[in-house]
Amino acid sequence: MAGSPADTFVTEADLARCIAQSVPGRATEAETTLYRRYAPRVRLFGLRHLRDAQAAADFMQQVMLVTIDQLRRGRLRDPDKLGSFIFGVCRAIMLELRRGGARRKRILEQYQSDLAAIEPVEPAALDGDRVTRCLQDLPERERAVLVMTFYEEKPAHEVAAILGLTPGNVRVIRHRGLMRLRQCIAGSEAVP
Repeated sequence: MAGSPADTFVTEADLARCIAQSVPGRATEAETTLYRRYAPRVRLFGLRHLRDAQAAADFMQQVMLVTIDQLRRGRLRDPDKLGSFIFGVCRAIMLELRRGGARRKRILEQYQSDLAAIEPVEPAALDGDRVTRCLQDLPERERAVLVMTFYEEKPAHEVAAILGLTPGNVRVIRHRGLMRLRQCIAGSEAVP
């Protein structure tokens, strides 16, 4: 395979130096070579400890991302020890995964009886026609503010610029419009 990217970086130290000395994101050939050389071994490490193929694949991605980030930042003191550095990252991330898993297990055991007592709440179904009718019945300015805020996803300062208002005024109008819309949808009163 003469001419492949892996041939460019004969040693691990060459690979580490290239990534560390390049502008972040510009050493794509070196980063690709690093990934190809180490990702399969990191995945096997994850598979051996996690015993789940998907979890091992996620673990591999996380380790490789952290490794490349650390190399870009120049955190590897001895480029000749790239392999040791990567497997040190593996051990640190695996330890954190285990701590987090143990923490979740303790919390679940502690609050399990409370969780069993809680009944899931079904979200209320909205009548689309009623919502549309209530929205149409709102005063024009309130309707415009609500549509721009929730449908067009514009922040208050953009809505204010369009309507010639202050952002604070837009927030007040939005609050009042939402109250009227809720009341109308709930059927407690018609929109005045």
